[in-house]
Amino acid sequence: MTDLSVLVLPDRHPTSAWLAEVVEAERAGVHTVWTYDHLTWPLLRDNPWYGCVPLLAAAAGATERVRLGVQVATPNYRHPVPFAKELMTLDQLSGGRLEVGLGAGTESLDAQVLGEPPLTPRERMDRFAEWIGLLDKLLVEPIVTAHGERYHAIDAHQLPGCVQTPRVPFTVAGTGPRSLRLVARHGQAWVTYGPYGPAVGPDEWFAALEKQSGQLDAVLEGRRIRRIVNVGLESYWPFESRDRYADTVGRLAALGFDEVSVHWPRPDGRGVPAKALAGVLAVHGL
Repeated sequence: MTDLSVLVLPDRHPTSAWLAEVVEAERAGVHTVWTYDHLTWPLLRDNPWYGCVPLLAAAAGATERVRLGVQVATPNYRHPVPFAKELMTLDQLSGGRLEVGLGAGTESLDAQVLGEPPLTPRERMDRFAEWIGLLDKLLVEPIVTAHGERYHAIDAHQLPGCVQTPRVPFTVAGTGPRSLRLVARHGQAWVTYGPYGPAVGPDEWFAALEKQSGQLDAVLEGRRIRRIVNVGLESYWPFESRDRYADTVGRLAALGFDEVSVHWPRPDGRGVPAKALAGVLAVHGL
């Protein structure tokens, strides 16, 4: 059975509304509640927008079973040393229920907010490779000293360490050759949107996912990792009917995806339509 996870964006106001939706999703039986790790998001840039880490800390105290996930953190504004400390703390607060999504980051608002000069795609991948490598080390080893081209750690303590061993699981985003190699090296899971946007139809979407998944297979060389697909915030065709959604999930399972992540119904009408939620849950046996 393909797992169902949900994305609850951190723009609910007040924050108690966000927390109530996380609790509701847990009661529905979903596998993971993810939230986005951005300082702002272009599509909703004029909305309230809260910090991912403190929201997940609150969710850890308000839930008991559901896994809680960051999706996806990037080097755009996060240094691996303090971020590792926050992730270790979240894993402790949640009793070992934390999932961590990681990506290279794009030249978005998050990349510009600190006034850093623009990076080329190659420079972003160089930065990501160093960043995820140090983050991995910090979350595995209790004390780390490391000197890199961009990042340094001097006697960085991670005590008592993560609940999960050897560390919290990484879900690595990306579809390019270098990204997929980093998935293979550091990831316990891989996440993709496929082609993104409201104009993307089902044929184009499934074809792209099949190609991406095949490229990952080539890099993994027979090793198996968890595969997650996100349904875009403004992709509505999978929810036209329960049968349409069941067919979508079946085709994704045939492509090797273990988890489907959808946006929890929103007040603005984006994400899973509220009237379709019961059918979505039923398809996953919830």
